[in-house]
Amino acid sequence: MPDQAPLHRDGIVIETPASWRIAVVSMVIIAIGWGAPYLISVALKAMAADLGSARSVPSFAASLCYVGIGVGGIFMGWWADRVGAMWTALLGSIMVGAGAMVASGGAEWQLYLGFGAMIGLLGGAGLFAPLMSNTSRWFDAKRGTALAIVASGQQLAGLFWPQVFRYALDVTTWRTTLFWYGVLVLAVVPPLCVMLRHRPPVPAVSASHASSKGGRAAASSNLVQAVLCAAIVLCCVPMALPLQHLVAFCSDLGFAQARGTEMLTLLLVAAFLSRWFWGRMSDRIGGLRTILLGSLAQAVFLACYLFVDNLYALYAVSAAFGIGFGGIIPSYVLTVRDLFPASEAGWRIGTVLFFGLVGMAVGAWMGGALYDWFAYYKPAFALGVLFNILNLVLIGGLLMRGSTRPILPMPRTA
Repeated sequence: MPDQAPLHRDGIVIETPASWRIAVVSMVIIAIGWGAPYLISVALKAMAADLGSARSVPSFAASLCYVGIGVGGIFMGWWADRVGAMWTALLGSIMVGAGAMVASGGAEWQLYLGFGAMIGLLGGAGLFAPLMSNTSRWFDAKRGTALAIVASGQQLAGLFWPQVFRYALDVTTWRTTLFWYGVLVLAVVPPLCVMLRHRPPVPAVSASHASSKGGRAAASSNLVQAVLCAAIVLCCVPMALPLQHLVAFCSDLGFAQARGTEMLTLLLVAAFLSRWFWGRMSDRIGGLRTILLGSLAQAVFLACYLFVDNLYALYAVSAAFGIGFGGIIPSYVLTVRDLFPASEAGWRIGTVLFFGLVGMAVGAWMGGALYDWFAYYKPAFALGVLFNILNLVLIGGLLMRGSTRPILPMPRTA
């Protein structure tokens, strides 16, 4: 039997050691399974040269991966609510490993199939959204902190995989590197998924408890959901630009590829460390306010890339950008869990994360496409800042409308 969390008399779950084990295991699974997109970040120029194409081709493969994770995440979140997160994670890990091996074939169609359909639609989709949703059900008082832990698996991947890929590319090709990454995922991740076999306790939250938090939000649930989906697109487009193009951007400025890889790693280290801070903050001030603060910081530091070309200043800007965006995605998940009933968590979280990944896909592709058009990255960064400002308008609008209180499920009629 799983460790069961004790319940308050009003039905609220209290965290137990089992809850934290679920969070940590989920973080490790994401950290290992999220490596493939970073290969494109590090090997973007080498892949384009090997394929005899523009940089927009590997960038489009990364975009397909993000879109696939988002589209598949809606179904996988719904499925995980019914069969448990272990099964989606098992499927996802197998598909990530197999997809990396297919993409390593080197043909353009294999790159798109491996990254888009296998690593994205059937792979990462079974990991990120279902594991975030599943973890949120094991927590109440420290849900924001727990979600930050799970989401930091992406940053752990960013700490580890770019450096591994960088050294691997010094001695072999990107195709061989990607193939052996797939072998590693197939060997390591499925056994970890079995540790998620226990279902979370899901107590029914009474209407009296929800009312004690402020009652029904003024905006309708569908409107709030739509605004959150639009807002996450607008903040993930600029988020993707340094994540996908920082190494190439630094190379274009005349710095060695190793320096760009170090900046990307520093950015992700900062995001990883700051994510814990943002998680604690979100437990205190709520998800929406945390999104607003993080998005404001992201906009400011993305704008700095427009003016900075000194090596050490670029290190500083990259670290600051990582601090800024570190807590944004977990705060969207926390906002959904704060506002909507637990019974709707899987598909609502999956839908919001889908739009976030659409934004990441657009940003990754946009950076490559605008570079191919202008032959430098500053127009892409400037457009990213504009997207970020629009995001601040939407989140600020939700806060001004008072959309920070839970939306009660509609009563059923006979």
